[in-house]
Amino acid sequence: MASLDPLIIAGRPFTSRLIVGTGKYSSFAVMAQAHEASGAEMVTVAVRRVNISDRSKESLLDYIDPKHFILPNTAGCYSADEAIRTARLAREAGLSNWVKLEVIGDEKTLFPDNEALLEATRVLVKEDFVVLPYVIDDPVLCRKLEDAGAAAVMPLGAPIGSGLGIQNANNLRIIKDQARVPVIVDAGVGTASDATVAMELGADAVLMNTAIAGAADPVAMAYAMRLAVEAGRLAFRAGRIPRRMYATASSPIEGLVGR
Repeated sequence: MASLDPLIIAGRPFTSRLIVGTGKYSSFAVMAQAHEASGAEMVTVAVRRVNISDRSKESLLDYIDPKHFILPNTAGCYSADEAIRTARLAREAGLSNWVKLEVIGDEKTLFPDNEALLEATRVLVKEDFVVLPYVIDDPVLCRKLEDAGAAAVMPLGAPIGSGLGIQNANNLRIIKDQARVPVIVDAGVGTASDATVAMELGADAVLMNTAIAGAADPVAMAYAMRLAVEAGRLAFRAGRIPRRMYATASSPIEGLVGR
């Protein structure tokens, strides 16, 4: 069987193409077990929701295995300036110079503010951040973010936490077809089949949080997502058969008795 090829972002290889979050778990212990079951190497942490200034106090960071690569994110930021300050704070605290960049433009849908996102990306790239922007599934905006220096683009599959699955498969295909950087589907996954669909469309990775943390059994769901992402990647590389309107016999008719 073919082995999974590594995901490479900004020159750094990752063997897992599943990225997981740290929010909404019933306890830090369950979170840690889910992380282990997921097989993920990269874990995203909301900078504004953890105490990174006083490490003497208990924090979810204490429950993240050192083998995991921490990806700070700017969740909860509603302006470019706010997101830029948050990214700088994470780097100054020693978390990382990588950032999952979120600049929210609408409180109800949690859709990104396109203009602010592009502005923040340009600033942070100039400051030597590795920027992974969370973006609406807009091929034009993804191209602009890439031109601005984003190390990857992270289009949503559906609104954050909605569990609706991939809502616009064609846009994701176009984004992937045009991209010269990794395309990571971020947000909207509800169950394992959604993750598989994203990978079969050609996504380089899938990032999720609520689908695992909100499941009845987060540890089991984390393992299911691990298998789903691996299966989707292998299927994409294997190449699916063409879709046909009519049936095609799976066994050849040549040589049949009486024919």
